[in-house]
Amino acid sequence: MPVPAPVLYPPFNILRLSHVEYTVTDLARSRAFWVDTLGLQITHEEDGLLMLRAMEERGHHCIILREANSAQVHRLGFKLFDEQDLDKAEAWFKDQDLPTAWIERPFMGRVLQTRDPWGVPLEFYAKMDRLPNIAQKYALYRGVKPLRIDHFNLFSSDVDGAVAFYNQMGFRVTEYTEDAETQKVWAAWMHRKGGVHDIAFTNGSGPRLHHTAFWVPTPLNIIDLLDLMSTTGWRDNIERGPGRHGISNAFFLYILDPDGHRIEIYCSDYQTIDPDHEPIHWDLKDPSRQTLWGAPAPRSWFEKGSTFDGTAIAEPALKAQPIIAP
Repeated sequence: MPVPAPVLYPPFNILRLSHVEYTVTDLARSRAFWVDTLGLQITHEEDGLLMLRAMEERGHHCIILREANSAQVHRLGFKLFDEQDLDKAEAWFKDQDLPTAWIERPFMGRVLQTRDPWGVPLEFYAKMDRLPNIAQKYALYRGVKPLRIDHFNLFSSDVDGAVAFYNQMGFRVTEYTEDAETQKVWAAWMHRKGGVHDIAFTNGSGPRLHHTAFWVPTPLNIIDLLDLMSTTGWRDNIERGPGRHGISNAFFLYILDPDGHRIEIYCSDYQTIDPDHEPIHWDLKDPSRQTLWGAPAPRSWFEKGSTFDGTAIAEPALKAQPIIAP
């Protein structure tokens, strides 16, 4: 098996993914998409900035939208267990000869910023302002009724290297795709919170963010969103789905925001809490891994991604590819 054994006692304790900061070129149009269509809740608004949360979340925000001249991803955020873990994380990243800096963010405590070896901008924190529970404020539910942020998926030029690095931080592989010819990992799904993944890596020109995913109550919410998008001017922003993945067993839909940032709407995966949970192996040539049922993924799904601010993109050394629809 090409994936490493899990590190069950990592150098610092990551609880889960938390938030992502995007830059967008037209904040009013982004608001019409993220808030009025998808249904995320505004938690802070000022000139050139929106902060949003989903319906089950008590933390202040999971999405930051900042208006800029170009659309990129500025940070991927993760929550740590406590303040001591923040200091342990700083020491660990310094030991890896990676940059560290303490920054101030509104509605948060101390925030540690760093980058992984490929330049992905990361930030870690232990405390974020807590907001009132709105999970049963059903009058607020709109759009796809997003409950919580679920995962990030990144294009990576070195999936084996990314898996090894994030494994050291305690991320555990749940499923992976292997290229049988080279015995290299083509894609891997890794978690901290006990689902299928908090972060995943897919072979491709990178690092780039392939998508951010939101968990929704049922597949019917996805159908409702498709009806809404197709009749309110967002039909061309529907990219792929609905369908069901073989990997993760998820019922899915992929859509694009006004700047092309990809979002997955997602439900129906499974728990992976047990420390002896065995990763599931998939062969790259098995088409059911990406689509158990549904239309094949379009070429754009394999090629388009959001760039990270200040990060150079490299071509993957692994040239193997699955079958791609025209």
